[in-house]
Order: sequence, then structure tokens, then C-alpha cells
Amino acid sequence: MKIESQVFGSVDIPDDKVIEFPAGLPGFEECRNFALVHEDGSTASLFQLQSLDNPAAVFSITGAERLGVNYEFGLSDDEVAQLKLTNPAEAFVAVIVRKDEGEAGNPATAGMRANFMAPLVINVSARRGIQKVITRLGCDVTLRAEG
Repeated sequence: MKIESQVFGSVDIPDDKVIEFPAGLPGFEECRNFALVHEDGSTASLFQLQSLDNPAAVFSITGAERLGVNYEFGLSDDEVAQLKLTNPAEAFVAVIVRKDEGEAGNPATAGMRANFMAPLVINVSARRGIQKVITRLGCDVTLRAEG
């Protein structure tokens, strides 16, 4: 499948690289098919989750562990079914990140922001994903100190 990405231009996505989000993403329910895209030769840990249904919908994501975050949360039976998840080891947890311009006139507040309360869970084998909107109850998020 060939798409016109606003970030990468014309991109050819093999059918076996498509990740299906059966319910879409909150606010982007019409976007159900995505691909992870990055610049050729890039070894960076930041990827673009490019919608194949709406080329204007693209999200920067990274593995939660790359930010020193460890999640522990349960999935409902419905979420497990949507993911077609039979082995927890096949689940990859990622977070959406965005550039934050900071407060006007204060460059010290600029940087990256991550949405830790709505991680993406992707079954890497079945190539299916969900966005798990969580509450503080029933979920532990721990930060790992790098050192």
C-alpha cells in the first residue's frame, strides 16, 4: 500500500507491516490502520505511528521503557480479544510523545511531553493494537533511574 505521509512523503507500506487498531484511537476512531515509520537508516527509538486511513494523522511514539517507565496494568477480556493476545510477552507498550513549546518567552519550559495515562498496547505477533486509557486506580507506573 502506498500512502502520502505529511512527514515522510510517499511511503510504500507492505501489507504485513500494517497494525490494526480495531477501535481506532480516542478522537481518531476512523483511523484503524497504522504503520510504524522512521527515516531510512535511523536507529532512533522515536517512531511515527502513521495512519493509513488519514495521512494527516501521525503520532510520535516510543517504547515506555525508553523513558524509564514500567507499567503494570491489567487488560479486560474485551481488550485481550481485540489484541488477539495469547502470550503477554507479545505485548509492546508504547507512549505517544509530542514536542512542547513551553511557556511563551521561557525556553527552559520547552521539551517533550508523553501521555503516560493512555499507553498504546500492541500485539507484535498479530499486529493489532489498542490505546489503553487508564486511571490511577489499578495501575502502577514506576520510573527507573538511569545511572
